[in-house]
Amino acid sequence: MADVVRADAWLWAVRVYKTRSAATTACRAGHVRVNGEKAKAAQQVRPGDELRVRIAGFDRILVVRQTIAKRVGAPQAAVAAEDRTPVREPVAMVAVRDRGAGRPTKRERRDIDKLRGR
Repeated sequence: MADVVRADAWLWAVRVYKTRSAATTACRAGHVRVNGEKAKAAQQVRPGDELRVRIAGFDRILVVRQTIAKRVGAPQAAVAAEDRTPVREPVAMVAVRDRGAGRPTKRERRDIDKLRGR
């Protein structure tokens, strides 16, 4: 295990993003912060660093416990990152339509997607 590793590689290795290119894109878009500062993809992270990652409109707060550069199994990935994200309260799903009302309109579909957090 290296002492330091790239931010995008670490986020991919601990399974925050499905692909390394998705992690790199998130860094370029400004969705990743390391210790409060916007991070570039090549920024080095060390054990003890705090990463704030914006995914689907919500921030995940992760603390680096181990630096890993290659994707590993889920149990090892769970040990490498400590998740300090506060628990979100469940959103009440109130999308009720009359039976037989037909297909939802474009506006209704957008409202339903907004309720589901998409």
